[in-house]
Amino acid sequence: MTAADIETALVGRPDLEHPPRGATSGRRRAGATALHLALVIAGVAMVFPFAWMLITSFKTLPQLLQDPLSFWPAPWTVDNYVEAWNAVPFGQAYVNSIYIAVLAVVGTLLTASMAGYAFARIRFRGSRVIFIVFLATQMIPKQVTLIPFYLLMSQFGWVDSHLSLIVPAMLVNPFAVFLMRQFVLSLPKELEEAALVDGAGRWRTFWSIILPNLKPGLGALSIIVALDVWNSFLFPLVLLNSPDLFTVPLLLSSFRGQFGSINYGLVMAASALATIPMLIAFVIGQRRILNSMAASGLGGR
Repeated sequence: MTAADIETALVGRPDLEHPPRGATSGRRRAGATALHLALVIAGVAMVFPFAWMLITSFKTLPQLLQDPLSFWPAPWTVDNYVEAWNAVPFGQAYVNSIYIAVLAVVGTLLTASMAGYAFARIRFRGSRVIFIVFLATQMIPKQVTLIPFYLLMSQFGWVDSHLSLIVPAMLVNPFAVFLMRQFVLSLPKELEEAALVDGAGRWRTFWSIILPNLKPGLGALSIIVALDVWNSFLFPLVLLNSPDLFTVPLLLSSFRGQFGSINYGLVMAASALATIPMLIAFVIGQRRILNSMAASGLGGR
């Protein structure tokens, strides 16, 4: 039998060209089921520690001592939250973290949007090299720069001051600049060309044309920066000494050192007080973050 005869025989067998539809759809359903099962297991593994923290925060000290592995509180109590709030100055720590986060977010949005616009639209000698070097600094671990950063803040006189946390967060954020640059690149150049034809300069074009079209990206970036600043622990630990300047994570660490070996319910309540605000912010803004990442070309690429 020649090769032509074999090819003719195979062409005449449609069952050899394509597998049955039922078999294909069955494999797809099995794959989708396995994927969803794996995602459910991973989701439960991620949520369980947070759920355990919340449930434990409502347990009494006798229950924690007698049956530490019991799941449900018996009885439920909010005394841990009241005692944790009154044991340390949580109110002052909240004020510190909130105003540091707000100033850092506002400053980052302003500087990152301007820098992103400059790197995306303004061509100058060495712009690409400067952008690559600036972006490469993100790969340097923060721990490596801790000592030089402390010495620099000491020379500025900003040790034991919130300025050491606010000003660097405003001025140095490679990810924020990169994200804003991607957003600017996604905007049509015709908008700027029309503004230039009407006599607008770079500054007017940025404020009147570019910045209003960056609102989705600015919204997502504000949530990301707020979460990062709120959860920052290492640099506040090194730079802040006065208890009245402590942020929430720093105060939580101090609280754990005082009560961690005595009452886990208090520690869990304090952890919930530190975690819930940013969790609510993330839940509210997660869709905006995902949509902004997709619009900027970062999602799935």
